[in-house]
Parts: sequence; structure tokens; C-alpha cells
Amino acid sequence: MSAPLWAGVIWVIAATATAFLAIRRQFLPAGVLLVAAPAVILWIGYAHGWIFSAFAFAGFISMFRNPLRYLWQRVRGLKPELPK
Repeated sequence: MSAPLWAGVIWVIAATATAFLAIRRQFLPAGVLLVAAPAVILWIGYAHGWIFSAFAFAGFISMFRNPLRYLWQRVRGLKPELPK
């Protein structure tokens, strides 16, 4: 398996481990994963083609749908409520 795919596997394992944390403890690791995801996805796409990059992007959207929804609402100027 190539280095980009290994990076993707490590990213998925880290994201899954982050999901097990309490919601208040997820912010820092999830933020790091959120920032690192585009680099890993582009790396996979560069090495293996756009279809693999599309699968990685779909997995990213699936795993981070709530944080991305929150960020989208903040960009639109809304004040979304955080879970307690």
C-alpha cells in the first residue's frame, strides 16, 4: 500500500478515536483532523487518481458532517447552538 493510502488509514483511525471522546474534548483533535483532511485527500488524488480522492472526500464529509454544518452556519452569520 502506498504512503498516501497509509496516511488516509491513519487519518480514519484518528478520526474514529476522536469520535469516542466527550464532545468538549473533541475540539482540538477534530480541528487538527479537519485541517489535515484536504492535504491527505489531495495527496491520495495525486497518487491514485480523482476517483480515489472522491471516495476519500465522501468519507470526510460523512465523518465531519456536523462540524462542517456548524462552520457553514458561522460563515453565513448565524449563531448555531453548541451541544452541552
